[in-house]
Amino acid sequence: MTLLAIVLTLLVALLHIYFLVLEMFLWTKPFGLKTFHMSPDKADATRVLAANQGLYNGFLAAGLLWGLVLGTPGDAIKLFFLICVVIAGVFGSMTVSRKILYIQALPAALAIILLFMSTTG
Repeated sequence: MTLLAIVLTLLVALLHIYFLVLEMFLWTKPFGLKTFHMSPDKADATRVLAANQGLYNGFLAAGLLWGLVLGTPGDAIKLFFLICVVIAGVFGSMTVSRKILYIQALPAALAIILLFMSTTG
């Protein structure tokens, strides 16, 4: 179970690095426009906000990677950042798109469950 918890936590971190790239660097590019269903004008008007959001996603990824690098002593760090991801995912699903619940919150929630199973088990 420990390996699965590590892999899922790493997946969540990699997802947030992907979100960072999308929001900070691809927001106004064709791939970003298509991904977020935006016009070039709307993307240009919101690019600074998107970059800020991308930076926060990068901090979530950094925290998860920090916890992973520490191994078992980093379990509390992983737990904290996974909880942050779940909260952000739930909020995003309520305010932006229901898909965020499945893309962001669900993998983090599963990683939390696996983390607990690996520490109690």
